[in-house]
Amino acid sequence: MEVSNPDFNQKINITRKLLTKGHVSFKEAKILTGLDDNNFSLLFNKGSKQREKKNILVCGGAGFIGSNFIHYILEKYPDYTVVNYDKLTYASNLQNLSAIENDPRYAFIQGDITDMEKLDQTIKESGITYIINFAAETHVDRSIHGGCKDFVLSNTLGVQMILDAVNANNIEKFVNVSTDEVYGALDLEEEKEFTEDTPVMPNMPYAAAKAGGDLMCNAYYKTHNTPVVVTHCSNNYGPYQFPEKLIPFFLFKLLKGEKVPIYGDGRNVRDWIHVHDHAKALDLLLHKGEPGEVYNIGVDNERSNLEITKTILKVLGKSEDMIEYVKDRPGHDRRYAIDATKIKSLGWEPDYSAKKFEQGLAETLRWYLENKEWAQSVWEKKDEMNKFQESYFKK
Repeated sequence: MEVSNPDFNQKINITRKLLTKGHVSFKEAKILTGLDDNNFSLLFNKGSKQREKKNILVCGGAGFIGSNFIHYILEKYPDYTVVNYDKLTYASNLQNLSAIENDPRYAFIQGDITDMEKLDQTIKESGITYIINFAAETHVDRSIHGGCKDFVLSNTLGVQMILDAVNANNIEKFVNVSTDEVYGALDLEEEKEFTEDTPVMPNMPYAAAKAGGDLMCNAYYKTHNTPVVVTHCSNNYGPYQFPEKLIPFFLFKLLKGEKVPIYGDGRNVRDWIHVHDHAKALDLLLHKGEPGEVYNIGVDNERSNLEITKTILKVLGKSEDMIEYVKDRPGHDRRYAIDATKIKSLGWEPDYSAKKFEQGLAETLRWYLENKEWAQSVWEKKDEMNKFQESYFKK
C-alpha cells in the first residue's frame, strides 16, 4: 500500500512508534489511523517486521489479575495464542473471559499446577513458549482463620512444579507473579519503601507461602539457570475482582444497605495499582525481564484503608455513618510501599498514576454497577468468602 499524503504518512509513523513502545494496542492504533482491516494489516503487519509468535500458558487465568492479563495480551498481540490453565477454585470465574471464549487464539484447560503430569502434557500439546503464573491462594483472612495447607500447596509447591516443567520443556521465559507482602511491613511514620533488595520477612501465612515460591525461583535460577523472573506488586483494583477484596467487598455491602467493616483504626496503608497497569508491566517483563531478577511493581499511590473507604462512599453518595470499626486482624501489616525504579528503567509507566487514582476507582465502581449480572453471580459466593472473617467483624 503506497500513500503520498505527507500528513497521513506522518500519522502512520507516529502510530507505528506508539505500537513499538507498547503505548497503544493494535485496536487503538487502527482507530488512530482510520484504516480498514485490510489496509491496516498491510501497513502494520506485512509492511513491517512481524513479531515472533508466542504461545503463552497463563496459570490461574480465570482469576482477577490473570483474566485481565489475558484480555490485555490478546488485544495487544493479534498473532499470540493463550492457554488458560486454571483449577477453578472458589475465586476463579470463567465469566471474566466470556467475551473471548470463542476466540481461536484462546483455550481453557482445567488443571492444577501441582499436577505435574497434566501440566507437562498441556505445555507439550500446546507448544508453549512462555509461562506466567497467577495461580495462588491469596486471601489473607483465609490463611489466618482457615488453615494454611492450600496456601503452601499452591503458592510454594505449585511454583516448584512449574519450575520443573519449565526446565523439562525448554520454556523461553517464566514469570512468577508474587506480592509485596513477602517483604513484611513498614512503619507509618517512615518514608522507606520496599526495594528488590529488601529482605524477605513475611508476617502472615499467605505471604510466607508466596515467599516460599519466590525463593524456589531464585534457587532454580542459581542451580539450573531456569529463565525465571519474579514480580512483587502492590494492591490491585479494577474489573473482575472477587468480592473478598476490599473495594468490591465494600461496594457490594453498600449496595445491600449494609455497613462496611474497617479493621482497627483504618490507618493501614497500601500502594494501590490499577490492574491494567499491572498487566502492562507483566507484558514488559515477559518479553524484556532479565532471568534471575526480581522486579517491584507499584505506582507511588499510598492510601490508607480509611481513605479508600471514604472515597468509595463519596463516589456512591453515601454517608460516613456507613463505616463500622471492628477488631483488628492478627498480624495486620501497617504499611506497604513500593519503589518501582527498576521496572521503570525498562520503559514502563502506569496509565493510572497516583493523580488518576480517583478516576480509576470511579471507573472501577462504575464497571461493577454496569455489570450487575456478573456482580450478582460472584456475590452469591459471599458465604464461602466470609466464613473465615465473621468472628473478626465484631468489636
